Amino acid sequence: MRLFLVAVGQRQPAWADSAYEDFAKRFPPELRLELKAVKAETRGSKTAEQLMAAEAARIEAALPKGVRRIILDERGERRTSVQLAERLKLWMGEGRDAALIIGGPDGLHPDLKATADETLRLSDLTLPHAFARVLLAEGLYRAWTVTTGHPYHRE
Repeated sequence: MRLFLVAVGQRQPAWADSAYEDFAKRFPPELRLELKAVKAETRGSKTAEQLMAAEAARIEAALPKGVRRIILDERGERRTSVQLAERLKLWMGEGRDAALIIGGPDGLHPDLKATADETLRLSDLTLPHAFARVLLAEGLYRAWTVTTGHPYHRE
C-alpha cells in the first residue's frame, strides 16, 4: 500500500523537507509514504474561489485513480495516535492506496472536499503548511509503529 501526502506548495524550508524525508524513509516497503507537492496558484487579483478551484484541479491531477481520499481540515475528526493507527489498519486492510490532502493558504475547494472518504484534523492550532507536512508524516509513522506493536508509542 502507498500513502500519498498531496499538498499545495512546492517550496518548503530546508528544515521541513529534511524532517519530512526523515520520517518518510522510516516506512517499510509495504507501506510507502510519498509526497506529491502541487503548485500553489499565484496570488494576485484572483478571488479565493478561483485560487482554490485552480489548486483543486492540480490536486485532482495528482491523485491516483481509485485512491482513498482523506482531507485535512480544521473541522475534521480528531484522532489520537492509537485511533489513527486503527484507521491505518483499516486502510491497509481495504487494499487501496490512500491520499492525505493538504490545501493551500485559502484551504480546499468545497467541491474537492465533497469527494472525501473522510476528513481528518491535525490540530486545533493553525499550522504553517511546512509544519503540517512534518506533523502528518510523524503521525502516520507513529500510527504504523502502533500497528506493529513497536514501543514507539506508550500509554
